[in-house]
Amino acid sequence: MPATSAPQPETVAAAAPKPEKPTAAAIAAAGRGPVTDLPLPRFASLKSAKVNLRIGPGKDYPVSWLFMKPGLPVEIIGEYDLWRRIRDSEGTEGWVYHSLLSGSRTSIAAPWLKGKPTTIDIHRTPAADAPLVAMMEPGVVSSVEECKSGWCSVEVSSRAGFVKQNELWGVYPDEQF
Repeated sequence: MPATSAPQPETVAAAAPKPEKPTAAAIAAAGRGPVTDLPLPRFASLKSAKVNLRIGPGKDYPVSWLFMKPGLPVEIIGEYDLWRRIRDSEGTEGWVYHSLLSGSRTSIAAPWLKGKPTTIDIHRTPAADAPLVAMMEPGVVSSVEECKSGWCSVEVSSRAGFVKQNELWGVYPDEQF
C-alpha cells in the first residue's frame, strides 16, 4: 500500500505591502481609479499657484518640478492614497497631493504649435464659418464649459466662444460633457 502523506496545513502568505506607485499596466487595466473610482485617465486642473510635482506619492519624495500657474490643465493617470499621478501637456509626469487639484476643466490652445506664427480661432457659435470673437496664441489657457459635436465652449480673458475640440489639450477627442 503506498504511503499517504498527512494533510498539510494551509499556507497563508503575508499581506503584500501597498505598492509605492502603480505600474502603467495596472493603470491601463484598471480604467477606474482605485481610490476615487473615477475614470483613469481623466483631466483636471491645478488649484493652487504653487504645486510641487514629486517623483513619488508622498512628501518624503523629492520635488522634480514646481508648477506656478493655477488653472493649468493636467491629466490624472494614476492614484495612490491621497496622491494623484499627473501628466502635463508636455508629457512631464509626477505625483501631486489630491487637494491641489480641481475638477474644473481647462485647456491649453494647441500647445504642439507653441512658438509657431499661428492663432486658434474662437467663434461666436460652434461652426467654422461663424464670426470670430477672438484669437488665441498656442499655449493660452482657457476655461472649458462644455464640449459636444467636436466643439468646446471656452472662456479666456472675458471672451467666450467656441473652439474646435481638436485644437485644445485638456479635453479628449470626441469627449462630451
